[in-house]
Amino acid sequence: MSRALMPNMLTPQDLEPNWEWRERLPAWGHTSVDFERRIDHDRLRRYRLARTRQSLQNSQAGSLLLFDVNNIRYVTATKIGEWERDKMCRFCLLTGDDSPYVWDFGSAAVHHKRYSDWLEPDHCLAGVVGMRGTIPPDFGLMQKYAKMIAQLIKDAGMADMPVGVDYAETAMFHALQAEGIKVVDGQQIMLAAREIKNWDEIQLLTQAATMVDGVYHMIYEELKPGVRENDIVALSNKMLYEMGSDDVEAINAISGERCNPHPHNFTDRLIRPGDQCFFDILQSYQGYRTCYYRTFNVGRATPSQTDAYIRAREWIDASIEMIRPGVTTDKVAEVWPTAESLGFPNEDAAFGLQFGHGLGLALHERPIISRAISLDHPMEIQTGMVFALETYCPASDGYSAARIEEEVVVTETGCEVISLFPAEELPIANRY
Repeated sequence: MSRALMPNMLTPQDLEPNWEWRERLPAWGHTSVDFERRIDHDRLRRYRLARTRQSLQNSQAGSLLLFDVNNIRYVTATKIGEWERDKMCRFCLLTGDDSPYVWDFGSAAVHHKRYSDWLEPDHCLAGVVGMRGTIPPDFGLMQKYAKMIAQLIKDAGMADMPVGVDYAETAMFHALQAEGIKVVDGQQIMLAAREIKNWDEIQLLTQAATMVDGVYHMIYEELKPGVRENDIVALSNKMLYEMGSDDVEAINAISGERCNPHPHNFTDRLIRPGDQCFFDILQSYQGYRTCYYRTFNVGRATPSQTDAYIRAREWIDASIEMIRPGVTTDKVAEVWPTAESLGFPNEDAAFGLQFGHGLGLALHERPIISRAISLDHPMEIQTGMVFALETYCPASDGYSAARIEEEVVVTETGCEVISLFPAEELPIANRY
């Protein structure tokens, strides 16, 4: 029986990212085969746990108590579907040199014992706390599990050290404090662990981007007058799930006069001739996410719309040119226009329009790149980071706008773009 996540099975080699920089990052098929080495899931699990332990050792905490489902998946390689994401019903404990514990929703714990053989069977436990307050704190579940967690921490010899908690319900924090547990920010510990992707994570992110490449070709063919924004969203969801997506988190579909200001959603608006339209596809494959904008015009484009696209492309190209190990994020943000030059009162009002953010099991990981943050608080770009860069340019007509986003993998010498649907020039769908 495999015990890939048992601490006594981890070695320093498990921290190796095993990068294989080639002429081009591979985008494998999604099935397992005997004639190509594709994703090594055991290596992936060991790497993620080893990275977490290293980050924990570099912190002031001795244990991690995790409620964020992305962190739980990173540490334990367990997942019970997108249903879990906003329920706050699962939690995980990593303490001392012990194997991770995971408390799961009812029979899911039995499923882990049977099928997740990299975990200790007696560390797969059924349990639930508040479910966002729908189970009232006076039922006593939080106190029950806080006592259990405190005892496990004591048994591991970590009772005198703080516990890193990513997030929890307020009543859970109170229950932990009542047990004498000093809580510190565990989310920072986990985000530090998740910054650098190994070869398997990079391949999964590339596979996820490949799926979106195909969806954008479909959108290019389908985008015409009479089609609604929500029709494009429906077709995209269908295609992504057919290709193997495990979660279509959101699809922004924005057209015509809705482009400026950017509303970050979709409606039932009918597409019209000459509309400028942009889309953002946020989905995941085996947990690894995409954030991938493209802009199209329908039938034709005006000089104003074309100019907005050219400027958005120039800004994103300038930022991609900056990406290489050792560069700090302030230098990337500096190549983007100021908020005031785009008609916003300050950088906070324009936050997210000229933007960079890490990609992994979550949509927003490190690094975050923004003029609102990075100019005063830069961080160093490192080999193995994967993130998205996105730019936005309002058109001079007052209502159109262009939005472009590229996903990049930081290599040893620069970066490689993995979002490949053509965007060098403004695509015209169903040109007249």
